[in-house]
Amino acid sequence: MPDLQILAEGTGDYLKPDPDGYREWVRDHKNRAMVPKLMSEKDAIEKLVADGDYMVYECNYLQRGPSALIREVIRQGKKDLWLGAKFTWVAAALLTGGGCVSKLDVGFFLFGPVVEQAIREGRVKAYEYSNVVMTNRIMAGAMGLPFIPVRSFGGTDGFEHSGAKLITDPYTGEPITIVPALNPDVALIHVHQSDVFGNARIFGTGISHVESAYASKKVIISTEDVIDTEEIKRDPARTTIPYYAVDAVVHLPYGAYPGEMQGRYASDTGHVVEVVGATMRGWIDKYLEKYVHSVGSHAEMMDKLVGYQRIKEITGRATIKEGYGV
Repeated sequence: MPDLQILAEGTGDYLKPDPDGYREWVRDHKNRAMVPKLMSEKDAIEKLVADGDYMVYECNYLQRGPSALIREVIRQGKKDLWLGAKFTWVAAALLTGGGCVSKLDVGFFLFGPVVEQAIREGRVKAYEYSNVVMTNRIMAGAMGLPFIPVRSFGGTDGFEHSGAKLITDPYTGEPITIVPALNPDVALIHVHQSDVFGNARIFGTGISHVESAYASKKVIISTEDVIDTEEIKRDPARTTIPYYAVDAVVHLPYGAYPGEMQGRYASDTGHVVEVVGATMRGWIDKYLEKYVHSVGSHAEMMDKLVGYQRIKEITGRATIKEGYGV
């Protein structure tokens, strides 16, 4: 059998894998009792997102993303975050423009002038991966592994700026790329339904929301609806994320706005054009002043800046259950 040899390795920094340390942290900090975890977005971010944390989010600012929670992170002025930014440039650009980010693990490199300038000026460091590699790293963290082999990424320019290594596969003798596992400090996930304990349901497609919940030390979920635990018990197979992985539940109807929530509402096309334009043309400060700093909460933004009529248009419903803008 061939010996394992390191043939090449990237020069990028990476969050050092410590699967045993993560298991110990979970044992010491995760409460297995079913205790209510419902709190406001302000309290959840204040309590569970610390300066210097490694933070991931699922999916992204335009598709079932925890957009309201991301805005609250910016509103509170969190600093020195290391961001796992896959499948989106919008949230990464907003968080960077808001002064929250010092490092980016990049899965999709299209950010616009704000992030590019921050990188050129040395205020932000970016390490390149790919969307699938970032997803695999989170999966490895959820599995308790220190690394995971991938059948891609070797030989790319991104490899040189990452924490990946090219090794000799001890089974076949052929080269194979391995990448470090991820156990983020905190994950932000938006869901369709949850009870007060954190038993959460996501309907439709996703990327790595389950893996992110299992891989991360702290998990904040925002939810469209808070439902009774008896409803969860009647159909437990529909539970996507179990309560014991969750640290905070935030009731945020339209929490993915301006993005879409599959089966609930479409994206607000006008707002999407506005935020994408802000990221690509360097208008992020104006966007953040309007939608983050001028209001105190997601509900206030929806009431004052979006309104009942626009919500009715994107949901296609004549009445709005939660009553925003009424």
